[in-house]
Amino acid sequence: MATVDLSKYDADQVPSAADMKFGIVVSDWNSEVTHALLKGAYDTLVLHGAKENNIFVAHVPGSFELVYGSSKMADLKDVDAVIALGCVVRGGTPHFDYVCQGTTYGLAKLNTEYDIPFIFGLLTTDDMQQALDRAGGIHGNKGTECAVTAIKMVDFSLNLEK
Repeated sequence: MATVDLSKYDADQVPSAADMKFGIVVSDWNSEVTHALLKGAYDTLVLHGAKENNIFVAHVPGSFELVYGSSKMADLKDVDAVIALGCVVRGGTPHFDYVCQGTTYGLAKLNTEYDIPFIFGLLTTDDMQQALDRAGGIHGNKGTECAVTAIKMVDFSLNLEK
């Protein structure tokens, strides 16, 4: 179980996002959690200089659809990175395992098929309280962490190309 605050980071270590474009694909399933993740990611991108008209947000029904949605975002929008945000809460059936495994594999695969980073923002928790704790609760906001990661990965790519 995470014991760190996902929203805490050294802001001085985050490059400016002023010239970067981002896609955010968010699942609407467990929207109390995922929309809080979206707010954390969006606000963090803006805080670090991203222009609001350079942040594209798209909604998909569930976490499994994040893979397709992220792929379409990369295909149809001129973005430097895609942040995929979702939440799967363990239930009494194997559905949790299938959704988590398929989404994880799919997003990892996109990182090898495209020339931009896809940031993994899928919460996989045992119960709803654990998810809420990571979506602005006692453990901070995973969306914030994902936005910082996206900025750093775009900067990594740009510097590697020099």
